[in-house]
Amino acid sequence: MKYRKLGKTGLDVSVLGFGASSLGSVFRETDEAESILTVHEAIDAGINLIDVSPYYGLTKAETVLGQAIKQLPRDKFLLSTKAGRYGADVFDFSRQRIIRSVEESLQRLNTDYADILYLHDIEFVPAAIILEEAIPALQELKKQGKIRNTGICGLPIALFETFLPQVDVDAIISYCHYSLNDTALLDLLPLIEEKQVGLVNASPLSMGLLSARGTPEWHPAGRELKDTCKRAADYCAAQGADIAKLAVQFSTGDDRIPTTLVSTANPANIRKNAEWTDEPIDGDLLKEVLDILAPIHNKTWVSGRPEYNENLKS
Repeated sequence: MKYRKLGKTGLDVSVLGFGASSLGSVFRETDEAESILTVHEAIDAGINLIDVSPYYGLTKAETVLGQAIKQLPRDKFLLSTKAGRYGADVFDFSRQRIIRSVEESLQRLNTDYADILYLHDIEFVPAAIILEEAIPALQELKKQGKIRNTGICGLPIALFETFLPQVDVDAIISYCHYSLNDTALLDLLPLIEEKQVGLVNASPLSMGLLSARGTPEWHPAGRELKDTCKRAADYCAAQGADIAKLAVQFSTGDDRIPTTLVSTANPANIRKNAEWTDEPIDGDLLKEVLDILAPIHNKTWVSGRPEYNENLKS
């Protein structure tokens, strides 16, 4: 497993991070014992960054993760969680709720502090509440030592272009924008490097778009995007290859992207994903797949308020 510096945080993070959303039975019903084993397997494979949120499984992911990590030395892993989103349409970024949210999360997680706290999916609320209440709450929690670093996350690239010049945060999570079908995150790198912000990429499979099984029905992508990604997955299968492997290798292969989060509640899957990062990528297959995906390159979907989706390429 390789490690990279995460911006100005001073943290060295594994190129593959563990996204704990699956532990909340977000994608399928999961077994708690298997979920705990998956976390331990991730750590054994050299993964040192674990990300979660109270939103995932409506606190189930944090609760299960808490059971897993209380069996581990705290210096064995870096832990990030989130605040502000608590349901599909439930958002509260008020100072009071964020402070209380962190206390609740730390209790569920059986730890005294989070290495990073992100404001979760801030594109759904007016900017004023983030600037006037949520960001000051993060700074307050950092001074108290409840969190070591502050962050924001969301889907639209425009979100970060809006907020990063205005706020002092240590890290961001961007998802579905550095994968085989979408590399829009690269446009953000000059601003990230200027601000020395720690960059966490998430979802190398684009929430299931890049899957041999085909995209889940709930996926918000349009039909052209889903069908083209399925063609790429089928092409890989016809060559005796797994598009998931190519996707993970691609997303973890750029030194400018410190770490990429993958989520699973299957111990064998996380071990396999970790091993892929140490294997060389098939350059010929990569070129062929990128050619198939070229017509939908950087196409995405609406998330949040209109001001963050005005120039959407969909």
